[in-house]
Amino acid sequence: MTYFNNAVRTKRELLIRLIQLLDSNQLFEHIDRIPLDMRPKTKAPIRCCVHKDRAVIKYKLMAAMGFNISDEEDELTPLRDYALKAIEGIDSNGEFLTVVDEACSSCVQVNYTVSNLCQGCEGRPCQVNCPKDAITVINGKANIDHHKCVNCGLCQKACPFHAIAYLPVPCEESCPVKAIRKDEYGIEKIDFDKCIHCGKCMTSCPFGAIAEKSQILHFYNTLKLKKQKMVALVAPAVLSQYKASSSQILEAIKSIGFDKVVEVAEGAEVTTQEETKELMENINQQKPFMTTSCCPAYVSLAEKHLPKLKEHISHTPTPMYFTAKQAKETYPDHATVFIGPCLAKRQEAYISGLVDFVITTEELGSIWTALQIDPTSFTDSEIVNQQLKPQNRGFAASGGVHQSILLNLNKDAQIRTHIINGLNKKSIKLLKAYTKKEPNFDFIEVMACEGGCISGPGNIATHGFSQNNLQKVMDELAPEPAMK
Repeated sequence: MTYFNNAVRTKRELLIRLIQLLDSNQLFEHIDRIPLDMRPKTKAPIRCCVHKDRAVIKYKLMAAMGFNISDEEDELTPLRDYALKAIEGIDSNGEFLTVVDEACSSCVQVNYTVSNLCQGCEGRPCQVNCPKDAITVINGKANIDHHKCVNCGLCQKACPFHAIAYLPVPCEESCPVKAIRKDEYGIEKIDFDKCIHCGKCMTSCPFGAIAEKSQILHFYNTLKLKKQKMVALVAPAVLSQYKASSSQILEAIKSIGFDKVVEVAEGAEVTTQEETKELMENINQQKPFMTTSCCPAYVSLAEKHLPKLKEHISHTPTPMYFTAKQAKETYPDHATVFIGPCLAKRQEAYISGLVDFVITTEELGSIWTALQIDPTSFTDSEIVNQQLKPQNRGFAASGGVHQSILLNLNKDAQIRTHIINGLNKKSIKLLKAYTKKEPNFDFIEVMACEGGCISGPGNIATHGFSQNNLQKVMDELAPEPAMK
């Protein structure tokens, strides 16, 4: 779940500074001063020294411009050179995360450590129960030989004083598919053959060492110079993030320079219709259970880790797909820009070829801050499609797809449904079990983020705020008349 801390503050400040410099035509002249301005010698360093702090800022800027940290060939290459390449666009190669190695250096190498609570007791259950003889008692206190320790945790369970602490590596703990591990230098590496781009490692890292590779410079340069007309495809979750009406938010998005603004909720209506039809066909043909296909991180999970689950995933494309397809047909000379909370949407856009740019809610907020745009200052307009159903926006929350399908079914239909709210080790184990023994469900909704898209890694608001606000923007739309 997205949360706010100083590392997040730094990330957003970098995005704001980049947009401000690009907007004022000073990017190439001043970008190399950003690390110096943000970490001056007059302030106490966050890490060992100001030089380390500046190096971290430099590499976070590279990620914000769309580069892998490994793309650096010469440490003396100025940021200006990277910015020149970034505004023209960089091929992501389908990998949308990078590890800032300069920032990834403080997490523990092992998980178990002895605290000062150790009483050096005669029983020494920690030492007796250790299967690798990794524990010795020195000067009345237990010590763990980390060269022998295999992180089994038996010593912690055996200690009657709770003196042995488990120290997690946050990114590794949060990854549901074990796609991130330390290399021989103690730096985390992402295995993209396993990674599903859920973004959990990025939001859990307290050092901000895992960064998404942004398109923000290429996008904003194209928009600012009017190189191409653009249509914004706005995910419902975006509308839940601000203290403004949906109409005000859409107007504020258009004010950046977009020619057209379309809600992805329009595509959600098509997804609902098609997925309902597919579900009923499955049931009539007595096929096994069917799961949703809206979450690209979940689909990636099935493709990479649970191949037997693939046959149970709906073949219906996502709302983003349908909205982008319609936008390409209606506005063939426009570039399509998806704005949403999801890191995995970058991968979906890359694969589909229908979306030219993906901007997160966090990046949108940074652009507004840089340009001094306040969504609440706009007046309501006719930009909202009043033909939308409230449940189309409801796709953004866990249970929203499920609810939309149920509302679309014949009232006499008897459908057994289930919701998996967030991908973690427990829920993945459950999904794996479903491939071996079919569950007593016809339809299963699966969301990678707990709470749904309103809790996505690219959002800026808390889950509680987003949940309440999403209901408000759903209530703005006229409900369907009740069935007689």
